[in-house]
Amino acid sequence: TDDTSMALCLAHSLIEQQGFDPVDQLQQYLRWSREGYLSSTGQCFDIGNTVSQALQQFQITQNPYCGSTAPRSAGNGSIMRLAPVPLFYAKKPKEAIEKSGDSSRTTHGVASAVDACRYLGALLVGAVNGVSKEELLSELYCPIPQYWQENPMVGEIHEIATGSFKYRQPPEIKGTGYVVKSLEAALWAFEHSSSFREGCLLAVNLGDDADTTGAVYGQLAGAFYGEQGIPESWRSRLVKRELIESTADQIFALAQRA
Repeated sequence: TDDTSMALCLAHSLIEQQGFDPVDQLQQYLRWSREGYLSSTGQCFDIGNTVSQALQQFQITQNPYCGSTAPRSAGNGSIMRLAPVPLFYAKKPKEAIEKSGDSSRTTHGVASAVDACRYLGALLVGAVNGVSKEELLSELYCPIPQYWQENPMVGEIHEIATGSFKYRQPPEIKGTGYVVKSLEAALWAFEHSSSFREGCLLAVNLGDDADTTGAVYGQLAGAFYGEQGIPESWRSRLVKRELIESTADQIFALAQRA
């Protein structure tokens, strides 16, 4: 879906630029929106209003950090594509967390979206480096000690990071387009499952913005369980599987060099 197309755009920018270049990221997103670049169908579909507005603003100003800071713009359009950034910087946790936040600001500048990306970025660094599920889901987990005390998150994301997903259940847990609910739902599914498949089904069956709840869950669960943890029957039916695998391999190779 659009989630994966934007993630591929972000990954290709990191690979081609050998690092984080927000102007190039937006140019990649523009290619997707105009030409269907890296789309599963060859056409751009399901682009969000907040992303569209940011791309329009970028074309006028050339300012890469043009994501709206309005409270009503706190959608899940930046967290859904995040994984390439923390995976690229997996050996540099501080950069991974900071760049995760910056990767949101290109289209979603509101603090809850930026901090959701910073927190998920920290979790992805931990997961891909072999941290246990218990530690990942512990209160205010970060691969850098005392990081959140020194670089605090807004209240809504802080509440999730202290474990709101552990005691809430549907219908309080919702897979909506709101970034706070999207992140909480993904973590709820990860907490309440013991395999990639089980958690993914929990996430998407919350309904509503199911593909993005699945995308946010899949980033964390994929980093934690690894490629072999994803059912082969799912991987074999994946559109553009070879492109996705080669992109992931290149990100991994660059992360080892970083």
